[in-house]
Amino acid sequence: MLSLPNILTLSRIFAVPILVGLLWHPGPVGYVLAFLLYALAGITDYFDGYLARAQGTVSKLGIFLDPIADKIMVAAVIVMLISTERVIGPHPVVTGWHVIAALVILLREIAVSGLREFLAQLSVSVPVSRLAKWKTTFQMAALGLLILAGALPAMPWVHDVGLACLWLAAALTLITGWDYLRVGLKHMD
Repeated sequence: MLSLPNILTLSRIFAVPILVGLLWHPGPVGYVLAFLLYALAGITDYFDGYLARAQGTVSKLGIFLDPIADKIMVAAVIVMLISTERVIGPHPVVTGWHVIAALVILLREIAVSGLREFLAQLSVSVPVSRLAKWKTTFQMAALGLLILAGALPAMPWVHDVGLACLWLAAALTLITGWDYLRVGLKHMD
């Protein structure tokens, strides 16, 4: 139960309150520390699965906790980026129409979690598609860039690239969400 992959997964869950604290009223240093913690959490996300498979220590606890850790971190960061003011100006990091992209990602995470739980009760497995992995890549990059943008107010292009990645992740979110829903609808008779 306390294998290295599971410890890495748990570390991501325990990092979320620290990340939220760093983003609560951040200055440039807070954003840098939040970015470093976010990047470290992203690295552990890769290594926990890799190590579990390589060492043959895939566990039910890990299978259960890994997606929860990911969703908790993504949801917390999205909420904080929508509510936290940027270092320059009184506006949140994610504001205006960009909130729609963030909400699409957040709502899809909730919907797919519920759908996976429903399908698991029917013993139906829905594998993660290659497109869903791209969605996750753009989503994680977007959130990381938007955190980093707070530390680099003199480089507004970082914020712009983060928002572009957020919209790309939202588009892929809709496509992959529809794919999951389509599979799920076949089992809802």
